[in-house]
Amino acid sequence: MRAAGRITAAVEWFVGSWRAMWIVLAVPAAFLITGIVVWLAHGRMGVDSAVYRAGGIALLTGEPLYDKMTLLAEPWWAQLPFTYAPSAALFFVPLALVPVTVGWGLLSFVSVLSMSLVIRITLDKLPKLPSWLEPRKATVWFSILMLGMEPVWRTLFLGQINLILLLIVVLDVLVISTSANPKVARWGGILVGIAFAIKLTPLIFVAHLVLIGRYASALRAFATFLALQALMFAISASDTVKYWTVTIVGDPGRIGPVYWNGNQSLTGLVNRITLLDPSSTKIAIVIGAVLAIPAMLLVRRFHRHGRAVTALLVSAFFGLLFSPITWTHHYVWVVPLLIMLIARMPDPLPQGTWRIARAAVAPLTVFAVFVSCVLLWMRGGHGKELLWHWWEFIPGSAYMIVPVGAGIAIAIRVLRRRMRARSQPADPEQPKVAAGQTT
Repeated sequence: MRAAGRITAAVEWFVGSWRAMWIVLAVPAAFLITGIVVWLAHGRMGVDSAVYRAGGIALLTGEPLYDKMTLLAEPWWAQLPFTYAPSAALFFVPLALVPVTVGWGLLSFVSVLSMSLVIRITLDKLPKLPSWLEPRKATVWFSILMLGMEPVWRTLFLGQINLILLLIVVLDVLVISTSANPKVARWGGILVGIAFAIKLTPLIFVAHLVLIGRYASALRAFATFLALQALMFAISASDTVKYWTVTIVGDPGRIGPVYWNGNQSLTGLVNRITLLDPSSTKIAIVIGAVLAIPAMLLVRRFHRHGRAVTALLVSAFFGLLFSPITWTHHYVWVVPLLIMLIARMPDPLPQGTWRIARAAVAPLTVFAVFVSCVLLWMRGGHGKELLWHWWEFIPGSAYMIVPVGAGIAIAIRVLRRRMRARSQPADPEQPKVAAGQTT
């Protein structure tokens, strides 16, 4: 009875009722059923999840992960190299227990449910919600709405793990590491360390923990990462050594051409602009280093003012820009970004459709960019990106423009507030705002 009560309480916190819960579960269940049906029909689904599964099987059978460009267990329609760290293969072992497309269905089930949890946690951790945005009802509607955005549906279609990693990081940074309960906070950083061990890009969130003063969590994240590498060395020393000494530094072709228009990172952009100039990567690193300064300042500022979600989003999108490879499906961080922008709309909403649309310019613009599939309409593949005209770089860099534009808008707003504060004399009768409190 106690377990049933806890489950009911969790459901009430999540979406408000069992009826709403069944609606939320229906979507991931549809993916699972699709995976089973496709398997029975001998169809194909989930290219990347097929590679994950092959990596798990390789770990079980002793097949080298990085000696060849493909693995033995990969089906003919998913002949791709295993690009993740060997510690990732450890987490892919469960996929080896089921057929390829069933594994895709299971991964999609967990991914969609992970996205719903991210939505609910984000709504819970925002400093203020408008009265018209009830978090439990919003979780149901947003869980359906977000499926239309390209990073989300592409993640699901490919069988990627981006939404699961998104939940892992959000849960650690926004819930565990920052918990006021010492018994909970002492586990902070472990999930970030696991995410880092699966995919290298979550390293940015170790830096985020340092910036917000969660030093113990940052140390636990690194310790978790190192422990998993040590475990993998004990299981497969050859794979571990080869990955960290050869594959990661000397075999970039395993990931794909860096200039592809699907690579929405600074490195990809600079390579496209300079037509693969040998100094492209160095230029991108310099630009990233310059952007890192305002990014760090914004993270600290937002965290200090109680806006933990916004601070985390700054780190996440900076990581997407700075990473050498950032495929479009990596931009699942648009999910909490869109929720934050919607929550910042006026309360109450203005009267009239046109006025509401004006108030919703920011979220509508972001949603339009990521739901439009604009990058799919651009010339791409086989070096076509290197033939772009100057104007093609604008829609061809749409995903990158969103965080850069948001950063510029935030910087302008902060500067304007400071200028107004300096120009207005202090009112001795006005009460002081408590430290960390936002207005």
